[in-house]
Amino acid sequence: MSIKKNIAYLLSIPTMVGIGTFLFSEYLFKLGMSRKDLEPEPQKNQLKYANDYYKYVNWYLRIPKETWELNEVETNDRLVASYIPAEKQTNKTIIMAHGFGCNRETMANFAKMYHDMGLNVLMPDDRAHGESSGKYVTFGWLDRMDYLQWIHLVIDKLGNESEIMLFGISMGAGIVTMLSGEKLPKQVKAIIADCGYTNVADEFNYLLKMEYHLPSYPIEPLVSTINRRRLGYYLDDASCTSQLKKNKLPILFIHGSKDIYVPTYMSYENYRATKSAKQLWIVPGAGHEESYWINPLKYEQRVKQFLQTYYL
Repeated sequence: MSIKKNIAYLLSIPTMVGIGTFLFSEYLFKLGMSRKDLEPEPQKNQLKYANDYYKYVNWYLRIPKETWELNEVETNDRLVASYIPAEKQTNKTIIMAHGFGCNRETMANFAKMYHDMGLNVLMPDDRAHGESSGKYVTFGWLDRMDYLQWIHLVIDKLGNESEIMLFGISMGAGIVTMLSGEKLPKQVKAIIADCGYTNVADEFNYLLKMEYHLPSYPIEPLVSTINRRRLGYYLDDASCTSQLKKNKLPILFIHGSKDIYVPTYMSYENYRATKSAKQLWIVPGAGHEESYWINPLKYEQRVKQFLQTYYL
C-alpha cells in the first residue's frame, strides 16, 4: 500500500470512530427518550410482590373514577389522568407522578394508600406514556409544566380552598422536585419524592457507565445536543438539585439503600440542596422503587407521619 493510501486509511479511522459514536448517541437518545407504550407491569426487582401489585391494579380498575384531560391547542397534545374522589368530601388532593416506562395504573398501590388516608387522588399519565400524547419522554423537565397545569385544573374544579400535595416516584420524583423550583400556587402544601435523581445528565452518565462501561465523554455531550435540538434543553438543564435550591415547601425524600438504578447518594444531594423543612428516609435493603414493597405498613406510617406534620 502506498504512503498516500496509508495516510488516507489512517485519516479515515477517526472519521469512522466519530460516525460510530454519533450513531450510538442517536441510538441511546431514541432508546431513552422515545415514547413508552409498554404494558404496565412490576419492575424486575418487584416481581416477588406481583400478587399484591395486581391486587392493587384490580382495586384501581374497579373503583369509581373520572377521566380528566388537558389539551394543548397549539401542539394538539392531549394529557390524560384518572381522578379518584375521596369517600368523604375533602379539599385535600394528592397529585401523583409515575416512573419511566410506567403509567398511572402502576401507581395503584399508592393511590389506594392515599385514598385510604381520605384524600382525593389525581393520577396523570406523563407525556409520551399511557394515554397521554407525546413523541418523546422528557424526564421531568417539560413534564413539570404539565403538572403545573394539573395543579391549576384541580383548583379550577375543586375550588380555591384546595390543599394540594405532590408525590412522585423515580422519574416522577424528578418531576415533582423540578416543579418545586417554580412559582407554585399557594394551594400546594408539600412534596414527597421517592428515589429521585439529581439531574438527567447525572443519571445518564451513571447508567452509561453501569450498563455500557463507557465514559461520559463524548457520548453524553452528543446525546445532550441531540436532546437540545429535538426537545429544547440540554440534559444538565433538567436539574432537580438546582430547582430544589428554590424550593420553599416541606419535602420528604425516600430512597432505598440498595438502589442501583438511581443511586442512593442522589437523594442525599437533593436533601442537602433544599433549605425548606425537610426529611430524609433511607429504607434499608430496598432496591429501586422497592421501598413501599419492602414493608407497606411502615411506608404508610412514615408518609402519614410527614403528612400529619405538614399537611393533614
